[in-house]
Formats: sequence, C-alpha cells, structure tokens
Amino acid sequence: MAQVTSEHPNATLFRRGYEAFNAGDMDTIRELFDEHIVWHNGGRSRFSHDASGIDETLGFFMELVQASEGTFHLDIHDIVANDDHAVALVTSHQEVGGVKYEDLGSHVVHMKNGKVTESWFFAWNPYQQDELFPA
Repeated sequence: MAQVTSEHPNATLFRRGYEAFNAGDMDTIRELFDEHIVWHNGGRSRFSHDASGIDETLGFFMELVQASEGTFHLDIHDIVANDDHAVALVTSHQEVGGVKYEDLGSHVVHMKNGKVTESWFFAWNPYQQDELFPA
C-alpha cells in the first residue's frame, strides 16, 4: 500500500503557481513570486533570455501565451521540494499554426520566504522552441 505523506509547503506553493499559470491568473503568480525574481530562458528562440523582476517575467509569460495562440499550458507529473528548492516534472503543450506540440521538461526554482526567487526550465527537446519561435 502506498504511503500517504504531506506535501512540503514549497511544493504546494509551486503547484499553486502552475495552477494559476494554466488558469491565466497572473495576480496569484505575482503573489507567489519575489519582486526581484530572475527567470532564466535557455535555447536560441526569441524567448531565450533572462527576465529580471516580476513585471518582465510576467511579460515573458504573456508573450509565450500569445505566440502559442493561447494554447501553451503545462501538466504536472510530480513536484518535489525542500526549504530552498522545488522541482517540477511536467509536460508542456502548445498549438501553433494548427500543429500540436508537446515536450517533457523539468523546472527547477529557488525559493526563499515563501516566494519563488529564481527559475530554470529544462526541456527534453530544446530545439522545438527554437524552431517554433526563431530569434
């Protein structure tokens, strides 16, 4: 029989952030992020840069949603966390020009005082974003 354990508070916070993102609830995301957050975006696509601060990070989210014609969303497979970090295992989904795309990813964040302070997303197929959204 599977053991039932309680989730670490940072895992709960991270899960809440994903739910808010998928619902388009930027007010909740603003509440969960440190005002000086740094959001690292790897790759070579037009989205490949670091967003600094909450407004720039939320602006990045809005650009990504618009570029994917409002279809970008993430499904959580699992989240693990401790007092300083959280890691989400996810599948990203989007549709561009009538073609559906999905990719596996891991999302790592630093957390301090109940807020996300820094973020990195690692995609299984990083070239997919590069090809969809060239720089």
